[in-house]
Amino acid sequence: MNEPTVLISGAGVAGPALAFWLARHGWAVTVVERAPGLRPGGQAVDVRGTARTVLDRMGLTDRVRAVGVREHGMAYVDARGRTRARLPVAAFGGEGIVADLEIQRGDLARLLYEATRDHVEYVFDDSIETLTQDADGVRLTFDRSAPRTVDLVVGADGSHSRTRALAFGPESAYVRPLGAYLAYFSTPGSDADGWFRMHNAPGGRVVGVRPTRDGRTAALFSFRSDALDVDRRDRAAQQRLLAERFADVGWRAAELLAAAPAATDFYFDRYAQVRMDSWHAGRVGLLGDAAWCPSPLTGQGTSLALVGAYLLAGELTAAGGDHRTGYRRFEERLRAHVAKGQEIPGGGLAGFLPAGRAAIRMRDASMRVLASRPMRGLATRLFFSHADGLDLPEYAACR
Repeated sequence: MNEPTVLISGAGVAGPALAFWLARHGWAVTVVERAPGLRPGGQAVDVRGTARTVLDRMGLTDRVRAVGVREHGMAYVDARGRTRARLPVAAFGGEGIVADLEIQRGDLARLLYEATRDHVEYVFDDSIETLTQDADGVRLTFDRSAPRTVDLVVGADGSHSRTRALAFGPESAYVRPLGAYLAYFSTPGSDADGWFRMHNAPGGRVVGVRPTRDGRTAALFSFRSDALDVDRRDRAAQQRLLAERFADVGWRAAELLAAAPAATDFYFDRYAQVRMDSWHAGRVGLLGDAAWCPSPLTGQGTSLALVGAYLLAGELTAAGGDHRTGYRRFEERLRAHVAKGQEIPGGGLAGFLPAGRAAIRMRDASMRVLASRPMRGLATRLFFSHADGLDLPEYAACR
């Protein structure tokens, strides 16, 4: 019997994680990525709750810890850099706003690639151009490669998924903007004390810095806004917009913005969530942000991607070639967990980007209360436990 074939679009976190498990279950896997190589850098991402069990089963936990970002926690500062509130990692059992298992997104993608490259075909600098389904499979054409037919296609290509657009329809039908934008990038400076520091300014704006594994500083800018007419690929226009929005913000805003043009990992996008009634259409499925992007405000994107990859591979394999059953069982197992993971903790957008000075002071005071010893257990249950509570089945591996 021939190996079932699957093509995965996207070599971030969700795609290679799915490739890991499908290859182990005996599938012939191809991952296509439109970037010319793995994307380096990126913000630190958390691995939380049930996703830690998945990481253990992959045998990657020690490797993730070895290249992880060491952070003491989050600190809110005023315009002069004075600390107004702190949320230490240790205060919440390693599962607070900053977790004790953090890794830069690019480092995690690299570890997953290294764990799969001997068993998975990777095609970089290419993307799906068209797809056509019938009873025998999915016929694909690409920007560069020759056409091919596979049994299944899975889009793991982010919230702006090209695969989703081809198989399900336009982005506007599924992406729900949250009323704010973000930018992040690496700078050459060093913040060696290990705290993720954030300064809020009136008008729903925040600028933050956090350490990276290699001793540099990761900068974060976020601001409230209605929809903006700015090209996602026009970095110069995005940086001009940031300079205008943060021109009167103190602390380190000007210093960090001056470093933006030289950053090789500059990223700008709106905060949004993806909401879909179904994550599959025939032989085409979706995974990770393409299916359910929870937004960076939740801290759940990476964990949901790892858990989803494990379950999707297991259910497709357990269905014995019946993709309809495999996709359906996958959704039944994961739907409630994703819904919980999409809940934005800590007061939602208003807690992250308070609008005025009084609201900023109130938010800082509430964070001091949450960090106090009597409140830590309650805070963990109310705000930071969304990644727990899912029992993972055991799936037999072929390899």
